Amino acid sequence: MDRVQVDNELKIAKKKSAKPMLWISLVSMVMFFAGLTSAYVVSMKREDWVTFDLPQAFYVSTFLIIASSITLFFSQRFLKKDKHQNSIILLIVTFILGLLFVWYQYVGFEQLRSVGLYFTGKDSNVSTSFIIGITFMHVLHLIAGVIVLIVVIYNHFKKKYSSTDMLGFELGAIFWHFVDILWIYLFFFFYFIR
Repeated sequence: MDRVQVDNELKIAKKKSAKPMLWISLVSMVMFFAGLTSAYVVSMKREDWVTFDLPQAFYVSTFLIIASSITLFFSQRFLKKDKHQNSIILLIVTFILGLLFVWYQYVGFEQLRSVGLYFTGKDSNVSTSFIIGITFMHVLHLIAGVIVLIVVIYNHFKKKYSSTDMLGFELGAIFWHFVDILWIYLFFFFYFIR
């Protein structure tokens, strides 16, 4: 076998394993958040449990993350039609919506603190520690998603994606949509289970 043929076979093997490896990591994240939300439910039986309304900023951030998934979906559809300009514009809008989501999560934490609900310290309680801790872990995953979007945007500008070669874009989109669905789950979990 010559060097070119070996390189091509390695690329094919890498492409075949990329999506399954991503799905395995997503399943592990699901298990992680399932464990956290299960601990939340068990902890609700404590005498010091405090119920409270979700901060308004979490409603705004939920809208923003859903909008970001919609713009990413249409960006990918434009790429499949080789409409690169439309695709990159929507990809950048997705990135901006992701940053706004992170900002509104911070605003939500501040709204909790403004009503006397703290994550740590002598004035903290277990219920706010859980909601802030779980939400913060989601924000960390979303920041990873923002980094993924930066890489996808960079590669898109370098014209590395086309209708026939979209693997990197698809992997980034799968991760972003996963983070979106994860937040929707967490939002409704906190909304209905207090």
